[in-house]
Amino acid sequence: MMQENRPKRRAPAAPGITKPRARSAAEIREIFERFRAAEPEPKGELEHINAFTLLVAVVLSAQATDAGVNKATRKLFELADTPEKMLALGEERVRELVKTIGLFRTKAKNVIALSEKLIAEFGSEVPANREALETLPGVGRKTANVVLNMAFGEITHAVDTHVFRVANRLRIAPGKNVLQVELGLEKAVPREFGRHAHHWLILHGRYTCKALRPECGRCLLVDLCDSADKRVV
Repeated sequence: MMQENRPKRRAPAAPGITKPRARSAAEIREIFERFRAAEPEPKGELEHINAFTLLVAVVLSAQATDAGVNKATRKLFELADTPEKMLALGEERVRELVKTIGLFRTKAKNVIALSEKLIAEFGSEVPANREALETLPGVGRKTANVVLNMAFGEITHAVDTHVFRVANRLRIAPGKNVLQVELGLEKAVPREFGRHAHHWLILHGRYTCKALRPECGRCLLVDLCDSADKRVV
């Protein structure tokens, strides 16, 4: 007996799977109003003395914690707070001082190389533009953004793992990679909050909106959050 050719039934769509949409301008303003009310002047946690030591600290911070970098750089910056002093210290001594930091050999080499380049090409001064910064050994887009923001007061959005996570969870600037999130933040964040935006997002991601165990019970944005990672309390 022949079977009827019945149309195949389509599997139902998975519940709750929707393409993330960015929030409205009013919602984003509310998020940053709350950040500002809680911490009007957020500070980066990397210890530094001047633009040069900030640059070195950020280069050393790749794939490392700020606390771990600070522990290593306190002695380093006592000895060398200028490109000339760093170069005189030498790669071997720098390597010894930062050996507790991940990838310390490569980082020590980059610190000496960028010091040489600053002396040779920039009059020993840290350049205040992205293109020049990114020519320095060990300096990429994120490092340049941090230096431009913290040393020169520019509105930039340095996207690390914390900023990437929070910007997506809160739908401030949904993106599949760090550049998408950075460009999204440039468009979404009101200018009056731009100077401090990435610090608020970093600190929120580091201490509250954590990757594995977000502490939603003490989050100042819990009523605005609709992330699938939200922990209902």
